Amino acid sequence: MPLAVYALAAGAFGIGTTEFVIMGLLMQVSGDLGVSIPAAGLLISGYALGVFVGAPVLTIASRQLPRKTVLLALMGVFVLGNLACALAPDYGWLMAARVITSLAHGTFFGVGSVVATGLVPQERKASAIAVMFTGLTAATLLGVPAGAWLGLAFGWRSTFWAVAVIGVVAFAIIALAVPRDVASEPAPPLKRELSSLKNPQLQLGFLMTVLGFAGVFAAFTYVQPLLTELTGFSEAAVSPILLVFGAGLAVGNLAGGRFADRNVGLALVGTLGALSLTLALTTVAAYDKIAMVAILGLLGAASFATVAPLQMRVMEKAGADGRNLASSLNIAAFNLGNAIGAWAGGATIDYGPGLWSVPLVAAAITFAGLAVAAFSLRLDRLRPAVVAACQT
Repeated sequence: MPLAVYALAAGAFGIGTTEFVIMGLLMQVSGDLGVSIPAAGLLISGYALGVFVGAPVLTIASRQLPRKTVLLALMGVFVLGNLACALAPDYGWLMAARVITSLAHGTFFGVGSVVATGLVPQERKASAIAVMFTGLTAATLLGVPAGAWLGLAFGWRSTFWAVAVIGVVAFAIIALAVPRDVASEPAPPLKRELSSLKNPQLQLGFLMTVLGFAGVFAAFTYVQPLLTELTGFSEAAVSPILLVFGAGLAVGNLAGGRFADRNVGLALVGTLGALSLTLALTTVAAYDKIAMVAILGLLGAASFATVAPLQMRVMEKAGADGRNLASSLNIAAFNLGNAIGAWAGGATIDYGPGLWSVPLVAAAITFAGLAVAAFSLRLDRLRPAVVAACQT
C-alpha cells in the first residue's frame, strides 16, 4: 500500500479514538456530571447524529477544494472539538463539544475512502479502504483501552486532552505523507452528483449499513455495564478486556477487505450473517467470564469485517459521479446506525426487559440488515433478466 494510505489510517486512529473512547468512560462521566448511564450513552448518539448531519453538508461545501486541504481542515476541527470536551463544565457543554468534534468524522472517512481507492489498482480498492480503517481498529485496540485507563486513573477529562494530542500528531503525518495533488480531478456538477443518489440500490446500501451497525452499537455502547453487572468483572478489568475486542476488529477489518476484493456481494451476506449470530450468542456468553471475553473478540472481528464490503457496495452503486458524496453519506449511515443502536440499547435497559436482553435486541436489528442485503443482491440478479425481457 502507498504511504499515503497509512497516513489516512493515522487520521482514522485519532477520530476513532474520540468516537469510541466514551464507551469505556460511561460510568465515570455519569458519576462526575450527575447523569444516568443511559444519559451518558446519549453522548454517543449525539456524536453519531453530528456525523450524520455533518457528512453531507461538509462534503458538498468542500467539494471544489483540494482533498488534502479538506483532510487537514477536518483534523483541525477534530483537535478543537476534543479540547472543548476536555474543558466542558457540564453535560450540556460536553454534548455540544462532542457534536462539534463529530463534524470532522464523516467527511474525513468519505474523502479518505475516495483518496485511498484512487491510489491503488482496481483489485486492491477494498483492501485500501480496509487499511485506512485499520486506524479505527487500532483506536479500539489501543486508543480506547488506554483512554479508559487514563479516565480511571486521572479522570475522564485527561482522556480528551490525550486525544487532542493524537489529533495534532495525525495532522502532521497527513501533511507530510499525503501528496498535494492526490485525487484532484474536477468535481462533477452538483446536480449530477445529487442525482446519483436516486439509485434504489444505493439507498438499499445505506439502509443495510444503518441496520448492520445499529446492532453493533446497541450492544457495544453498554459493554462496560454488561461486563461489570452481568459477567461480574471489576471496572479495572474492562480496559484490558477491550483489548480483545480491538484485536478482533483488526483481524476482521483486514479479512473483510480481502473477502470484498474477491466478491462484494458474498462478503456482505457472510459478514452480516456472522455478526447477527455473534450478537445473539452474546446473550448466553454474558454469564461466563471466559465465554464473554471470547465472544467479544469474535464480535470485534464480525463487526469490522462488514466495513469494507458495505463501503465498497455504495461506492460501486454510486458510479464515478456520485462516489465522493455517497462515500461520505455511507459514513453518515454508519453513524446513524450508531445513534439508533445506542438509543435502542438504552431504551431496552430503561423500558424493556433490561440489560441482559440488549445483545438479543442488537442481533435482531443486524439480522434486518442481512435481510436488506439479501434483497438487494436478488435485485442485482433479477435486473439482467428484466432488461433482456424488455429488449425482446
